[in-house]
Amino acid sequence: MDLFKPLVALLAIVNPIGCIPFFIHFTQGFSREQRQRTIRVAAFSAFCVIAVSALAGLKIIEFFGISLASFQVGGGMLLLISSLQMLNAQPAEGRKEDVSEGNHKVDAGDSIAIVPLTIPLLTGPATISTMVIYADKTRHWWQLGVLVGYGVVIGLSVWVAFNLSGRIAKVLGQTGINVMTRLMGLILAALAVEVMSDGLVKLFPVLSSTLR
Repeated sequence: MDLFKPLVALLAIVNPIGCIPFFIHFTQGFSREQRQRTIRVAAFSAFCVIAVSALAGLKIIEFFGISLASFQVGGGMLLLISSLQMLNAQPAEGRKEDVSEGNHKVDAGDSIAIVPLTIPLLTGPATISTMVIYADKTRHWWQLGVLVGYGVVIGLSVWVAFNLSGRIAKVLGQTGINVMTRLMGLILAALAVEVMSDGLVKLFPVLSSTLR
């Protein structure tokens, strides 16, 4: 397993910089202490989603009787849809109804850090799919530990990005953030095609000779 691909995919999907405008919007009127607590909860929640997906995701899909090949194709399609949203400068996991829901939860304390910031804006179905797919490719316990470690990296990147949200927004501007989101979307689209092709070859072995 290429240990760097999961990290690249996670950074592209989570894209903390692309979620900075939403963080700024949802935390308007918060005190410095409230904003810092929101950042900590969001970063820790993102780590938890990634770690649980890596450690228990395979067992969950086995419980429901879903083949990994089918999950790869479905997950790849989801990644592709996310990349198309990002190419339109939208957050990979975001949906308009989720954002509007967040507007009514600004005064709900820590809940805004979990919904909608962590789920679905930062992590969601595409993130979970990615971790399950790469967890299946692990052959040693330490490789699984690396995937969990990537959850720590993502959590730290969320914490750093949100802490620097004011400065980043001023430096990049909305145009710069949109450009960054589109670049990450292009990378994610390439990874999505690769994940889908792996799943299709497993479902239809005859394709392996065709794709060579």
